[in-house]
Amino acid sequence: MKIDKRHLLNYSILLPYLILSVLGLIIVYSTTSASSVLNGASPFSAVVNQAGFFVLSLALLWIIYRMKLTFLGNSNIIGIVIIVEAILLILARFLGETRNGAYGWLSVAPGVTLQPAEYLKLIIVWFLAYKFSTKEEMIAKYDYQVITENQMIPRTLNDWRTVSALLVGLVVIMPDLGNAVIIALTIAIMVSVSGIGHRWFQVIIGAIVLGAGSFLGLIWIVGVDVMTRVPVFGYVARRFSAFYDPFADPQGAGLQLTNSYYAIVNGGWFGRGLGNSIQKNGFLPEAHTDFVFSIVIEELGLIGAGLVLALLFFLILRIFLVGIRAKNSFNAMMALGVGGMLLMQTFVNIGGMSGLIPSTGVTFPFLSQGGNSLLTISLAIAFVLNIDASEKRDSLEREIEVSQY
Repeated sequence: MKIDKRHLLNYSILLPYLILSVLGLIIVYSTTSASSVLNGASPFSAVVNQAGFFVLSLALLWIIYRMKLTFLGNSNIIGIVIIVEAILLILARFLGETRNGAYGWLSVAPGVTLQPAEYLKLIIVWFLAYKFSTKEEMIAKYDYQVITENQMIPRTLNDWRTVSALLVGLVVIMPDLGNAVIIALTIAIMVSVSGIGHRWFQVIIGAIVLGAGSFLGLIWIVGVDVMTRVPVFGYVARRFSAFYDPFADPQGAGLQLTNSYYAIVNGGWFGRGLGNSIQKNGFLPEAHTDFVFSIVIEELGLIGAGLVLALLFFLILRIFLVGIRAKNSFNAMMALGVGGMLLMQTFVNIGGMSGLIPSTGVTFPFLSQGGNSLLTISLAIAFVLNIDASEKRDSLEREIEVSQY
C-alpha cells in the first residue's frame, strides 16, 4: 500500500517557514522603501523583486517535495551540481559584479543577480551527507580514520576534503569571508554528525575556538593597519578595527556598528513601531541586509525581535528533530546539516550586528533583502520536508506490512 506524501506534510516546519518569509517581505519593504524613493525608484521595487523569488521558492518547494528521495542520493546528479557550482563561482569571481570591494554576483536579468556562494551552503551539506552516508558502516567500525581515508593530504578530486577546500577557496578569493566562514562551520558540523566518536566533536569545537581566538589575538597584537596589507583580507580589516572599538572611528570603520547600537537603544523593549526606524534613513549602511535585525529591534523592540528569533529557533529545532528521528543515515545528516547551516548563519549575523564577533557581511535568514538567500533556504526546507515525509511514509508502510502478517 502506497501512502501519498501530501498527507504527511510537516506543518511545524512549513508554517514557520511561511510566516518568516512573509514577515521578511514586510521587513524588506520597511527597510528599502525610503532609500528607493530617494534614488528615484518605486518604493515597492525591492519588495517586488523579493516577492518574485518567494513565489519561485514556493514552486520549487512543491516540486522538490513531490520528488522521489532517491533523487537526492544520486551520485551523478550531485557530481553535476558540484561542477556547475564551481564554474559559476569562477565566473562570478572573474566576470561578476563588484559590491563593497568583493565579487560574487552574476547578472542574469535587469535587476536580478545570481550569487553562487549562497547556494554553496546547501550544496556542501548535500555533498557531504552523500559522501559520509556511503561510509556509514566503516565509520561505525573504524571511526574518524574512515573519513580521512588515512591520508595526511588529499590526493584526488574525489576526496571530500579536496572538493570542499577548492569550493571554499573560490569563495574566499571573491573575497566573501562571511559566507566562507559559514560554509567552513557547516563542514565542521557535517563531520561532527557523520557518525564519528563524540570526542572528535569536542576536538573540532576546541580547534575552532582556539583558531578564532588566536586569529583575533594576532590582529590585536600586530594591528589592523598591518593586516590591511594582506591580500584578500585587506577589505575586512576595517571591520576588525570596528570590532575592537567602534566608537574610536564612529564615522568611518565603526559607522555600522555604532549606528547598530543606536538602533537597538532606540527600539527599547517595545520598539518605535513598524516602519518608524530612524537608523534606516541613511544612518545605518546595509540596513536592509547585514544589519536588518538591528532595524527589526528598533521597530519591534527587544520583545518583538525576540519573538521573531524564537520562531526561527523553533524552525531550526524542528529541522534538527527530523534529522535525529531519521532512520536513514543520508536523511539524518542532510537534515542536521540544513539545521546547522541556518543556525550558523543566524549566529554569524547576530554576532556581527551586536559586536559579539567581527561583522562579516552575512544576511539574516528570511528577513534580509536577497532573493538568492531566500531561495537557498527554501530549497533546504523543501529537502527537509521531503525527507521527513519519506521517513514517515516508510515507517507507516512497514507497520502496515507487519500488521497484514
